[in-house]
Amino acid sequence: MNNASSSLSRALVVCAGLACGMLLSFSVPAFAQPTSAPLKVPDLKYEKYTLPNGLEVILREDHRLPLVAVDLWYHVGPVNEKAGRTGFAHLFEHMMFEGSEHVGEKAHFKYLEGAGATDINGTTSYDRTNYFETIPSNELDLALWLESDRMGFLLETLDRAKLTNQRDVVRNELRQDEGNPYDVADEAVGHLLFPKGHPYYGNVIGSHADVEAARLLDVRDFFHHFYTPNNASISIVGDFDAATIKEKVAKFFGPIPAGPVVEKVKVETPQIATERRVTVTDTVQLPRLSVAWLSPEAFHPGDEDTDMFVNILGGGKISRLYQKLVYQDQIAQSVNCSNQSMMVTSIASCDIIARPGVKLEDLEAAFDKEVELLRKDGPTQAELDRARNQSLSGLIQGLQRLGGFGGVADMMDRYNQYLGDPGYLPKDVARYEAITPAGVKKVGQDVFGKNQRVVVYCIPGKKVTEDVPRSPADTDATVKVTPPYAPEFETAQDWRKEAPKPGPEPTLHLPTPTTFELANGVKVYLIEEHALPVVSASLVTLAGGEENPKDKAGLAGFTARLLSEGTTTRSSTQLANDVARIGAELSASASMDSANVSVGALSNNTAPALELLSDVALHPAFKAEEVERIRQQRLVGILQEADQPISSVLRVGNKVLYGDQPYGFQPVGTTESVKAMTRDDLTGFWSAHYAPKNAALILAGDLTESEAKQMAEKYFGGWSSSTASATTAIPAPPAAPARKVVIVDKPGSPQTTLITFGLGVPRNTPDYAAITEMNSILGGLFSSRINMNLREKNGFTYGAFSGFFFYRLGGPFYSGAQVRTDITGPATHELFAELNRIHTDPATPEELKLAKDNALRTLPGDFETVGNESGLMAELFVYGLPTDYFQKLPAAFQAVTPEAVAQAAKAYIHPDNLIVVAVGDRAKIEPELEKLNLGPIEYRDESGGLLKK
Repeated sequence: MNNASSSLSRALVVCAGLACGMLLSFSVPAFAQPTSAPLKVPDLKYEKYTLPNGLEVILREDHRLPLVAVDLWYHVGPVNEKAGRTGFAHLFEHMMFEGSEHVGEKAHFKYLEGAGATDINGTTSYDRTNYFETIPSNELDLALWLESDRMGFLLETLDRAKLTNQRDVVRNELRQDEGNPYDVADEAVGHLLFPKGHPYYGNVIGSHADVEAARLLDVRDFFHHFYTPNNASISIVGDFDAATIKEKVAKFFGPIPAGPVVEKVKVETPQIATERRVTVTDTVQLPRLSVAWLSPEAFHPGDEDTDMFVNILGGGKISRLYQKLVYQDQIAQSVNCSNQSMMVTSIASCDIIARPGVKLEDLEAAFDKEVELLRKDGPTQAELDRARNQSLSGLIQGLQRLGGFGGVADMMDRYNQYLGDPGYLPKDVARYEAITPAGVKKVGQDVFGKNQRVVVYCIPGKKVTEDVPRSPADTDATVKVTPPYAPEFETAQDWRKEAPKPGPEPTLHLPTPTTFELANGVKVYLIEEHALPVVSASLVTLAGGEENPKDKAGLAGFTARLLSEGTTTRSSTQLANDVARIGAELSASASMDSANVSVGALSNNTAPALELLSDVALHPAFKAEEVERIRQQRLVGILQEADQPISSVLRVGNKVLYGDQPYGFQPVGTTESVKAMTRDDLTGFWSAHYAPKNAALILAGDLTESEAKQMAEKYFGGWSSSTASATTAIPAPPAAPARKVVIVDKPGSPQTTLITFGLGVPRNTPDYAAITEMNSILGGLFSSRINMNLREKNGFTYGAFSGFFFYRLGGPFYSGAQVRTDITGPATHELFAELNRIHTDPATPEELKLAKDNALRTLPGDFETVGNESGLMAELFVYGLPTDYFQKLPAAFQAVTPEAVAQAAKAYIHPDNLIVVAVGDRAKIEPELEKLNLGPIEYRDESGGLLKK
């Protein structure tokens, strides 16, 4: 399931480079390497009990925000499916959102979005299916009502029409995955690791044939056996009333009868005794090597050692494979190794994408050498310490989120399913702290042998997928279903027909940052948050893509990217080592409006993290060899965009809409501009735009104001620049375009990526609140008009959407979806029907109330993590918003009137001035698009270049 909405990134050079001495004019403080304090492991107190019907309940109070996370795990996944019935668990993940007896058809999302819930979703993995939402605390009863009703009363409304619709949606999701690069290789890995009939053999989504073969009685029987209280656990974490919570849980879930006993899964996984390999073809630009092994089951001996082995091997910039294959030899574009811990067996795997011209055989030989060295000698203590710190930091930083996929509630459910112990966190930390180099070496010897692995070569060629026709229209038409409950029981549950009323509105306290300014002009924004031992720090500068000269697209992004590749005192490798040593995450990038260097860490490492941030931002080396290495990476990245439908459509759509203005280019730039950039261009851009008066330091998390002032002064107070910040004169926005259709041919594509582009509005527009609510109604929410039409009514797509890129001076409006190739024409027609209807059919009171309630009540969730808080505070600086902006935003949302929504639609939604970009199989989609008579059709390549017909 997916929320269906997916939001789609120089000045004149004052100094020509080092020849001016500008870079050398900054003093480099000789900071002593700050030391780490002891790790703080949060004490997550909880209570667990079981209802008479078998439902396990896990409760944890957390009153830092007026939010409650509800996370329901059903212990069912592909591990429970039978051959020929794959994909049932994932299909049910979708069916569970279609409406239950007392909730009503397709009303689940509407209730939750109106209540201001966030993280509304469901996910399926091989071992379980979960459903979750984070909701304002006064709406907890609503979440319990919704979850209990679909647990106990889904079958009453599960009919053939809903099943047909969701079969279409699920198969669109499968096609969307199939359209992604290397998807066929991922599936081939599973087919080599496991025999047919093994529950981990196929895709979690299932196959087209099996999903299409799902019949009403089969699906109802699957629900009856597995979606029961005795096969589930519910974790409730957040701002609830401890005195009434048990009564509420008993009220909503207690009456649901227990289902059949679910037998423990018994699956034998044959061990691999001889290497297995296969070569597959895909419509990709670069070949990829994939290697995988069967590894110990989740939380079994050797599981944590395997995590460390794959992390040390290929888990980040300091890993052996990255340093050898990507950094030193430059034969790989990327390396990604991971260990997927599961119930029956786990999977350790590495995916390595080759650089252009590199043979996979040579890449494999270099890969094998690194694996064997690690197996033979084991890791050093320093390598193990780095990997351990990264894992523990990630584990604890994930606790910032109450719910969602990977939050506290979800973590407790996971510990409960695999171990029966929701409070396993201290033991989990302890098992990682107990790992030794000898243990990692042993698992390398036991698991990672050549004869124990599978190897998949994925090379450019034809993509082969197996689609099947839709079932006949009369499928299941004569099926008779039996009501699951007696009339007497149904009558006793009539109280469920009315949705629970919300409790008193919680007091809304959105943080206002503490601000101060250093003597050199750096503005500092601080939000204190001491609930968890985590900290986020960012240096934000007004050095984004809009400052790129016309002939140097991507210069801002290239410059920012080099910041994390070495300083005047640290090489790129030393920098990566120091980041990993403290378990931090460091990034540097440029968006359209700004550049951001950020670090996230546990608060016991605040001082070392800020020292790293300061060194990276203020003392970049721009070494010639690093410039050339990153240049090649970015050129290959541009090449790879052709493999990604969304990346292709963004590059083309913005180019057609804005031409050669900065907004017309992707942050990475173009092949021509990246090739032409010199080191002097990069150093000149940095010198001109990275200056104290042009920057803000954003701090959030577990540090006090006095600590913030002391560290800001220590690490950024000595920053000086004799160069005033330069700003390029940005061209005025182009005139609104006449509507036309642009086709980018992608032969054999299983879907069409269909997106419209039009002129939008600046972030600081006074109409921001009205535009937000108008767009929620149009295409910003799951329950929006566009999504309900294209996905829920017609089954054309996995998700449809609309939205705005709110850049400083404007930015595009977009709408669309990824749709089945054969219905590209009808889907385009329906999309424009909704874009026009927002003018002719004003928002109903119900629609406006839902949009307004969603805008108001989701605001606390925007501040759930320190990273989120940092991002919001950066908005204040970048867009010149007042420090109390977010405190006043609720009142702005509340004041939006129906007339303001209608005016926003009139002012900003212009169907006759949209560029329609369709990336797909031209031979199949062009005739349908011609029939719509939307305007002239032109043809572009994947870089946006105009082609002759």
